[in-house]
Amino acid sequence: MKARSLSCACLFTVSTLLLAAPAMAIKPAGANAQVAITPAVQAAVDGKGRDAANVKRDAYRHPAQTLSFFGVEPGKTVVEITPGGGWYSEILAPLLRDKGTYVAAVVDPKAVAEGKGRDYQQRQIDGLQKKFAATPGMYDKATVVQFDPNAPTFGADNSADVVLTFRNVHNWRTANQAEGMFKGFYKVLKPGGVLGVVEHRAKTDVPADDKSGYVGQAQVIAMAEAAGFKLAGSSEINTNPRDTKDHPNGVWTLPPVNNHDAADDAKYKAIGESDRMTLRFVKS
Repeated sequence: MKARSLSCACLFTVSTLLLAAPAMAIKPAGANAQVAITPAVQAAVDGKGRDAANVKRDAYRHPAQTLSFFGVEPGKTVVEITPGGGWYSEILAPLLRDKGTYVAAVVDPKAVAEGKGRDYQQRQIDGLQKKFAATPGMYDKATVVQFDPNAPTFGADNSADVVLTFRNVHNWRTANQAEGMFKGFYKVLKPGGVLGVVEHRAKTDVPADDKSGYVGQAQVIAMAEAAGFKLAGSSEINTNPRDTKDHPNGVWTLPPVNNHDAADDAKYKAIGESDRMTLRFVKS
């Protein structure tokens, strides 16, 4: 594992805290599994350290239900792939701080060609470092791992209990990296480990070079199964039937990006964030 400390001065090693409750039953693949929110997850979602702007998005991202559905709980090693600005870090790091491990897996800028997003990836790391350093009481035990998206490794083989990815699959498909990423998830997970995927959901299959930001649900399932995973359950936690998925600037037309004319703001605000699939896979 290529770990890098980003705590106050650098980075960290994470542990787990909160979450405990009866394990929820996962319905057969394809079913709309009902979710019992675990108390520890709810406590982390209600934590005072979250940014107010992030909390406002709970109505669309449903973090308590989503993490409970994926079986995230104290005592587990949880790897989040490309946490971006740390929306879920604000929940996962405190949740796992005292018992367990939170790993933020970020793209290694050196693995990205100049002019192909290297500066962007460096800004992502710098922003996460700043966020973690500002509140060591939340993030002092978190671990950051850098990976090469063309040959991804997220830790030692069979070392993680849960891998989480939120709205990333469309990027990997357009970059021809999806197959390798799913194989990397499979390798780092323990037997019986869970891969939790949330992704913008297209109406049907879309080409690999599709620029809308949406992906067909059957396509995501096929990618995971090709890597060796078994679909253990699906949920409509993050569905949005108001999303027509035919927006001029793709999914980025909608909140929170709002890439649309100011005159259309009310229209897209009424739609809200994208319709998303929520899939739970298991490593056999």
